Amino acid sequence: MNAANAAHAENAANAAHAENAANAAHLVQSVDWAAIAPPAIAAAAALVVLVADLFVPRRRRQLLGWTTIAALVAALVALVPLRKGDRATFCLTTDPGVCSYTADHFTLVIQFLVLGGALLTALLSLKDTEEALPAGEFWFLLLSSAAGAALLPASRDLATLVVALEVASLPAFALVGLKRGDRMSGEAALKFFLSSVTATAVTLLGVSFVYASTGTLHLTEIAQALDDVPARLETLAEAGVALTLVGFAFKTAAAPFHFWVPDTYVGAPLPVAAYLSVVGKAVGFTGLILVTVVAFPTYADVWGPALAVLAALTMTVGNVAALRQVPTRAWSAVRLLAWSSVAQAGYLLVPIAAAAYSGDDQIGSTVAYALMYAVVNLGAFAVAALVARTRPLNRISDYRGLYADRPVVALVMGFFLLCLAGLPPGIIGLFAKVTVFSAAVDAGLGWLAVVMGANVVIALYYYLKWTAVLFRPPVPAPAAEAGQEAPPREGPPRRAPAPAPITLAIALTAVAGVLLSGYPQLVLRFAAGTLF
Repeated sequence: MNAANAAHAENAANAAHAENAANAAHLVQSVDWAAIAPPAIAAAAALVVLVADLFVPRRRRQLLGWTTIAALVAALVALVPLRKGDRATFCLTTDPGVCSYTADHFTLVIQFLVLGGALLTALLSLKDTEEALPAGEFWFLLLSSAAGAALLPASRDLATLVVALEVASLPAFALVGLKRGDRMSGEAALKFFLSSVTATAVTLLGVSFVYASTGTLHLTEIAQALDDVPARLETLAEAGVALTLVGFAFKTAAAPFHFWVPDTYVGAPLPVAAYLSVVGKAVGFTGLILVTVVAFPTYADVWGPALAVLAALTMTVGNVAALRQVPTRAWSAVRLLAWSSVAQAGYLLVPIAAAAYSGDDQIGSTVAYALMYAVVNLGAFAVAALVARTRPLNRISDYRGLYADRPVVALVMGFFLLCLAGLPPGIIGLFAKVTVFSAAVDAGLGWLAVVMGANVVIALYYYLKWTAVLFRPPVPAPAAEAGQEAPPREGPPRRAPAPAPITLAIALTAVAGVLLSGYPQLVLRFAAGTLF
């Protein structure tokens, strides 16, 4: 009898050991380094630049900038192998659909957007890091933020998503306040920090509620669990969904959570403002797409109408506020671009709202619009950076006479503004707006399409007014009275030197804008099949 019991106990122990070994085998996995290469390259380069800054002489600090540019180019090249098919890693179960990192087509497109935006930002920043900004700290923070931004679209669980969001956001706070001794820069960084911390706190509270009601953090499992939430947990789940969406609405600068945008853009170094307007916005919208379309499709009847209302409110607030900037004599070009960025966020929200009514296919419209917007908006900021070299206040009046001094730059800037307005020859902007308009109509959101049409008309006024300023003759400086210095004329001074990196950034965005205006279907084909 004792021998039988001993044998039974030994068999049970062996079975338990085998089960533990099997579970351990599930947790031991190989890392797909090719899949994680884009954010990993950016993160590794950030550490290299930070350490190298301790040893590189001050006169050779430009090497840090070129190292950053080389790393971002390498990260973009690392995207090429990913186009052959979906790849996943960090999977804690044998189910290939439950992984924390997935490199699919959606991930590829967004990583291309954020790394390309970071690359153009680096080109715009080379001269500033030589003259005004601390080079080592700036390049480290830029690469760190770009690494987080590249990680976010591949995140497929809420924990990784929040970590990636904060890795992208925390360095951005420091980038905004990096102009030492500048009160506006410090104030902008404080406002950005407080609003972002609030958004993170709300998001984390929502994530905790979602986890408590579903028992999982993986997005696909959350979608399945929300279909069968017990009645006693329904209120908790609904509160979690609502709070998570509110947190991401802060990140996307959707009204009424947009209040930090104008002052942050104006106070930040100009390249950082360009970075936030494109990469920062892409980060917020990517997270919003993942949590709504992938994790919360069960509540599409709730978040769909809510996002539609937010889209209408955001584009209206942004355009009306930009319109109010026009009558003032000293209206700031950067502030106008900031309000324009808020309005563009409203347009980007439209296809996400439409996805609640007509399926995931509408997400491709948001991705395509984001790509087109990134090209022309970074181009406009590149021209603004060139003008700011001689006119630091960067008022719209400083662009008067730009055609007389720099005809090519003025024509390019006019093209970018017409693209943002959606007018020929800026076909890329017109095509982007038609794509978003079609998404609203196909989803049965006719009222939202009407609101969007009205806002496009409103935006025409300030875009065209700025375009007209470019081609007006400069105001001649009034004659100086005896013993007094003549006041400077309005408009950029003639033959001011143009730094080669800024010229390259303008050329790259101009070529991309012209190419896409001639063949806009290229963007839609690139963004096609983006989700999932």
